[in-house]
Amino acid sequence: MKILGIETSCDETAAAVVEDGTEILSNVISSQVELHSRYGGIVPEVASRQHLLSITPIVEKALADAKVDAKDLSAIAVTHGPGLAGSLLVGVNFAKAVALAWGLPLIGVNHLEAHIYANWLGPDKPEFPAVSLIVSGGHTELVLLQGHGEISRLGRTRDDAAGEAFDKVARALGLGYPGGPIIEKATQGITPTRRLPRAWIRGSDDFSFSGIKTAVVRLAEELKISSSTNPSPAVLDLAASFQQAVVDVLVTKTVAAAGKHGVNQILLAGGVAANKLLRETIVRRSPIPVLIPVHILCTDNAAMVACCGYFRLLQGKIAGWDLDVVPGLSLGSSK
Repeated sequence: MKILGIETSCDETAAAVVEDGTEILSNVISSQVELHSRYGGIVPEVASRQHLLSITPIVEKALADAKVDAKDLSAIAVTHGPGLAGSLLVGVNFAKAVALAWGLPLIGVNHLEAHIYANWLGPDKPEFPAVSLIVSGGHTELVLLQGHGEISRLGRTRDDAAGEAFDKVARALGLGYPGGPIIEKATQGITPTRRLPRAWIRGSDDFSFSGIKTAVVRLAEELKISSSTNPSPAVLDLAASFQQAVVDVLVTKTVAAAGKHGVNQILLAGGVAANKLLRETIVRRSPIPVLIPVHILCTDNAAMVACCGYFRLLQGKIAGWDLDVVPGLSLGSSK
C-alpha cells in the first residue's frame, strides 16, 4: 500500500509517498527557516500564507519523485494537530479536497505520534514495548508504547519545551535563530565549564526547562551580550553548558523511565533528536537499544505522517469529511 502524507503543522510544507509503512518513495520538504529567521521566530500568518503558495507544487513533486499517481495510492494521511491553526488548515483542507476528488480514504494523523513513527522508516524496526522521548520546538514528552495506537504519556514539560528553551537561550546569547542547530554548531569542540541548574522534579517523569533558561538569560545580562558573528569564549561556554544540562536531564529521565517500565527499546523523536550530543549521550548511557531516525526524519516531514497513516489504516482508523484541525491535540488522540 502506498500512502501520500501531507505535513503543514508549523513552518515546513511537506509531502511524501511511503510504501507499506516502511519504504520511502519520495520525501519533499519546503522549509521556511530563512523566511522566519529575520523575525527571530515563527510568524503564524506568514507561515500559513507560505503553505498556500507551496502545497500544490510540493505534493506534485512528491508524486512525481515517487513515480505514482492517484490510482496507485491507497490513502491520504494528513497532520491535523497539534500545531499552528492556520498552517494546519492549509494541509487538512488540501488533503480533504484531493481525497474526495480521487476517491481515497482520509486519515488524520497526530503530529507527535508521527514523529515517533519516523523510527519505522530506518533499517531497524522498533520492538514493543518501548519508551519514546519526543523533543521538539513546541513539545517535550515521554511516552510508553505498548503497541500500534497504544500510547500512554509518562511525562511532559511543565513549562518550556526543550527546543523552545534552545531558541530563547540562543536569542539571549545573541546567536540567532533557530537556536538548536546554531548552539550545536557554535559549541562543537568546546568543553563546558559552567554548572547550571537542573530541574529533576523528583518522583515524576515530567520536565522543566524554564529555570535553566532564566539562569542563562540572567548570566547573559551580566556579561552584557549583544548579537555578534564572533561570539566570545564566555558566550560559547555558557551555550555549551546549557546544552549539556538539557541533554543530561533528557537522557537521565528517559533511561530511568525505560528501566522502570522494563521496555525493549528507547525511541528518540522530534527536531531536537537531531542534536549530536543528545544522540551520542543517550546511546552511551542506555543499557538497552536506542533507535534514532536520520536527521531529515527528525525534523518535520511528511514521510513520518505517511508511515503513521499506514498503521492507522491497517487498524481501520479512517477520518470522516468532518475532520478538523486541533491545534492543541493531545498525543494518541487522532480521528
